[in-house]
Amino acid sequence: MKAPNTILAATSLLALLLPLDAAAFELKSAPKVAFIYASTAQDGGWNEALDAGRAAVESELGLDVAVAENIPEEATRLRAAIDLYVKRGYNIIVGTTYGYSEAMSEAAAAYPDVAFFNASGVHNSENMESFYARTYEAWYLAGIVAADASESGKIGMLAGFPVGVVNWDINGFAQGAKSVNPDIETVAVYTNSWWDPVKEGQVSEAILDQGADVVATDLSAASALNAAEKRGAKSIGYQLDMSAAAPEGIVTSVVFHWDQYLVPRIKAVIDGSWEPEEWGYFEGLSAGVVGLAPYGPSVSDETKAKVETAKAAIIAGELAPFAGPLSSREGDEKVAAGEVLSDEALWGMDFFVTGITGTMPAAQE
Repeated sequence: MKAPNTILAATSLLALLLPLDAAAFELKSAPKVAFIYASTAQDGGWNEALDAGRAAVESELGLDVAVAENIPEEATRLRAAIDLYVKRGYNIIVGTTYGYSEAMSEAAAAYPDVAFFNASGVHNSENMESFYARTYEAWYLAGIVAADASESGKIGMLAGFPVGVVNWDINGFAQGAKSVNPDIETVAVYTNSWWDPVKEGQVSEAILDQGADVVATDLSAASALNAAEKRGAKSIGYQLDMSAAAPEGIVTSVVFHWDQYLVPRIKAVIDGSWEPEEWGYFEGLSAGVVGLAPYGPSVSDETKAKVETAKAAIIAGELAPFAGPLSSREGDEKVAAGEVLSDEALWGMDFFVTGITGTMPAAQE
């Protein structure tokens, strides 16, 4: 599943993060690494993508990495797991969900000689770094593929909750599609759940019933793609390569490559050169932490060339998915001409761009 209660539902992320003193962190003993998951590591989505990064840490750094699964997002349960690992000599601990943020921050303060990392977290300190990816960049590319694949001029996307990191995926997808077909319509539907395979399949069906012929999922279950495959529609997966779920109709998947972050950052801890990022790690296509999976059989060379051109422009800083002039679908200016949406505004994104239909529920507290 995608980070339950995921990264930064609040608009004030930057206010939560404290400036750091510039000093490299040093381990006091030989490295021992542990990963902690809120559910099973092989969940078919969010956790599994992170676990692939863990496997890379083992193979590339020659470490035996401990794993704790099904540790709920409850402070007492998580802290007990962390305390046990520290007592056993583990000094590099990786959390995997926003819901661990507060307890991990407290643990980092209690154990200054332990390095902490947390995926989709909000806190950073001299011995803790939170990390996430600019997924909207890859979704922009996926939007190009979707628009080229669509014959109806209508595509759709199902997502979990209306928080910033979800809304920017939907908007990035729509922006990419509009770069190919300015008149294309993107249907957006929230499931109000991070993991509900039955509902996700039903929502996919509902999007197709509205006339869409390409369905993208911003969630972990393959059921949305299964539904599209049965209807002869095209589909786009998320977090992992989901081609097995729709071998004929899939056009691509937006995927994480957390090894590109975890291996060098943990190596830096071991080398004594790690300095936690002041505002946390937040990179995209240029760092290789997010991208597209191999294309499906129906994707043309022409489409692939369009994607490569856009990807190169994003990496070079010549193309920003949310560059101005940018307005909400209600006509409110969000970014003036010549400017780009700020990171702070990205985290708090609570609007749809033009070309999107559907209702955005009130953000969850």
